[in-house]
Amino acid sequence: MVSNNKIFFRFFYLLAFSLILGFSTVLTANASLAPPQKIIQDLSEKLKNKLKEPGFAQDPNRVAEYIKQELFPHVDAFRMSALVLGKHWRNATKDQKLEFTREFRDLQVRTYSSAFTTQFQDWSIKFLPLKLKEGAKKTVVKTHILQPGKPPVSVDYYMALRKGQWKIYDVKIEGISMVITNRNTFSEMIKQKGSLDAVIAELRKKNQSNANLNS
Repeated sequence: MVSNNKIFFRFFYLLAFSLILGFSTVLTANASLAPPQKIIQDLSEKLKNKLKEPGFAQDPNRVAEYIKQELFPHVDAFRMSALVLGKHWRNATKDQKLEFTREFRDLQVRTYSSAFTTQFQDWSIKFLPLKLKEGAKKTVVKTHILQPGKPPVSVDYYMALRKGQWKIYDVKIEGISMVITNRNTFSEMIKQKGSLDAVIAELRKKNQSNANLNS
């Protein structure tokens, strides 16, 4: 992004990292996985298999398309965008909401894609116990990303039921919320640019630039 670009990139890099490195699942006390946990596990396994394909990780366009088709259907982009914009979402028109959600999603896709060019190994994900109450519509899937010889990284997935499916709408890495981090960034951008339309235009420009670089 603009003034907070390094923070923004690092956060989405870690978010991608938390998903694509969850290859070896370690369960606590042999507990079975709850449906929201199973989604995280399944995404990890699919990505693990995809990364085995020759040349996949080195092709940004293939990676971006895969993420858009396989990962983001499990993300509630509309809810996430509403939370990121906060008070600005309430005052936005329907078209502005749709445009921001689309451009914000595409920016995430491109940022995720860049993480695949780095070599990863000897990582696993540990699911912490989850008690899902009957009829619950929201939950937090708590995990630890593990690497030999290093402290575990705490990654919490905030998930909610949308049309009968569990979807991610926020992620906290070491207690830092993706939603809150980006809310502060976009609030400052809107203040600097003077309008939500100007911010959407900048997102669109950045996405087009990234697409041209990878074409």
